[in-house]
Amino acid sequence: MRANDSAITASPIAVTTPAPAAARPAPPARASGAGALLAALGVATFSLTFPATAWALEGMGPWAVVMLRSVLAAALAGSCLMICRVRVPERRHWAGIAVVAGGVVLGFPLLTTLALQTSTTSHAAVVIGLLPLATAAFSAVRTGARPSRTFWGAALVGAAAVIAFAVQQSGGAPDTSDLFLFAALLVCAAGYAEGGRLARHMPGWQVIGWALVLALPVTVPGAVWALASEPLHLTGHAVAGLLWLAVGSTFLGMVVWYRGMAAIGVSRASQLQLAQPLLTLIWSVVLLGERLPPAAPVTAFAVLGCIVVTQRARS
Repeated sequence: MRANDSAITASPIAVTTPAPAAARPAPPARASGAGALLAALGVATFSLTFPATAWALEGMGPWAVVMLRSVLAAALAGSCLMICRVRVPERRHWAGIAVVAGGVVLGFPLLTTLALQTSTTSHAAVVIGLLPLATAAFSAVRTGARPSRTFWGAALVGAAAVIAFAVQQSGGAPDTSDLFLFAALLVCAAGYAEGGRLARHMPGWQVIGWALVLALPVTVPGAVWALASEPLHLTGHAVAGLLWLAVGSTFLGMVVWYRGMAAIGVSRASQLQLAQPLLTLIWSVVLLGERLPPAAPVTAFAVLGCIVVTQRARS
């Protein structure tokens, strides 16, 4: 996903709001290690999102998948917020929470689910491999930072590699699924960057929790409409995929990811996200039986190299 190196040393679900980042000392090595572990767990969770979406689509329509995963995750998050008696965020934070809701809760799931109706998970994983670059760019714009020319040069090379892959795989021009994936990339990067910023002021689980709650006026009617309009054939794969999307990808994965970013910083957390496309390629073979085109791992490694350059340029 995306000042950044503040520490949150409370339990994964903490009721109290941490002190402002400027007032807190640098995180000790132990806390930094724990933050890296949490961010890595988030990456591992997200790497299963596309295969789980493909499973869920076996038994329900795309709108049902998106709306039900968000409603189920909101029920879990809302229960945690009520049990822990968490105070409503300050007014100044709601604009950022709305960005997280629009990008992470609604935009990315919807756009990628629509894309996966015609795209393979391996193809989608390569395109979304640009997410760390996009998140770093949004974070730079949001914080007013000025990355070096090396950073932007590597970012453009990575983007060019992915666009070339999409064009080659689509027979000469990006198809509709590629357009969905590129749009998903942008909205998710904005949500990650804004969520990482908010996680310096409140625990990460509260960031995604309030975003899920804020989206309920859209997701609840949307779920009712989707269930009435789209065919539903529940299978073991469909149920397992939907549950993973709701509990893992949409809530718990975001909890540990935002918490990890708050502990070790957006830049260091982004480095861990380098493994996500490669893990998804593995899952697409193991869980879905897909055959990878030779260009997929080659492009994934090329993007990985570009992201390594950008991370070093930012440090």
